[in-house]
Amino acid sequence: MVEEKLEELFNGLKDKNMEKLNHKDLLKAGVHFGHLTRKWNPKMSEYIFMKQKGIHIIDLDKTIDCAFTAASALKNIAKSGRKIMFVATKKQAKTFVSEKAKKLNMPYVTERWLGGMLTNFSTIRKSLKKLSAIESKESQDTYETDFSKKERLMISRDKDKLEKVLGGISKLNRIPAALFVVDIKHEEIAINEARKLNIPIYGMVDTNSDPNLVDYEIPSNDDSFTSVSIIIEYISSAISEGLEEREKIKEEMRIKQEKEADAKEAAAKEAAVKEAKEVKKEKSKR
Repeated sequence: MVEEKLEELFNGLKDKNMEKLNHKDLLKAGVHFGHLTRKWNPKMSEYIFMKQKGIHIIDLDKTIDCAFTAASALKNIAKSGRKIMFVATKKQAKTFVSEKAKKLNMPYVTERWLGGMLTNFSTIRKSLKKLSAIESKESQDTYETDFSKKERLMISRDKDKLEKVLGGISKLNRIPAALFVVDIKHEEIAINEARKLNIPIYGMVDTNSDPNLVDYEIPSNDDSFTSVSIIIEYISSAISEGLEEREKIKEEMRIKQEKEADAKEAAAKEAAVKEAKEVKKEKSKR
């Protein structure tokens, strides 16, 4: 079995920095399975470990190293307070990715990618404002009395259409700092737009893709739910850690500012008391 050969080869090899991602878990999830050899992209040769029954097997050592590098960079982006957009419109990835992105409060696209979503963001923002206006309208107490049943139905349909395509980016006010893409070959339009705007791209790259199209590639099986899940889980955990560290830093800064304010106030009171004593002393001399 291919799994047994790989597991034997990698047995005992553990990267202390990669506790959440190890060979055994990757093998179990099928991350190492690439595409048929006849469908491969030669630019992926450095990430291919071997061929087995007409299928390319991905080098999991490279997967772990690349995943760690990507996760570390994304953690720092999250720590800085910037947004990371997840892109995964494949059916085997969309549900899991959207759930993770929601928990992280990060923008995501799991339905159809609208052309110009990045390169023509000003127009997209108009649609987002329209969605926000509809939600505001629906929240009003007089909504049902202000609009007829037919009008409310039409408004509801407009909202559903907008939410389906733009719901994942409804809180996005500016271009994201980075993109994480599950299948770079499938999300060609998103990749092209991000490259035009010099937005760093992180992505799962299978053996049929061109790794040069992204800045941080993670060689992995992008067709299997279990494979996508383990990579997304790992990346999400890194981003979550970055967000937690950001909150910790903010709390430390708040405490420091409070202490400085208290010290300043105490010093001012002390100076006022001292000044009052000096004035009293001067008066007594007279």
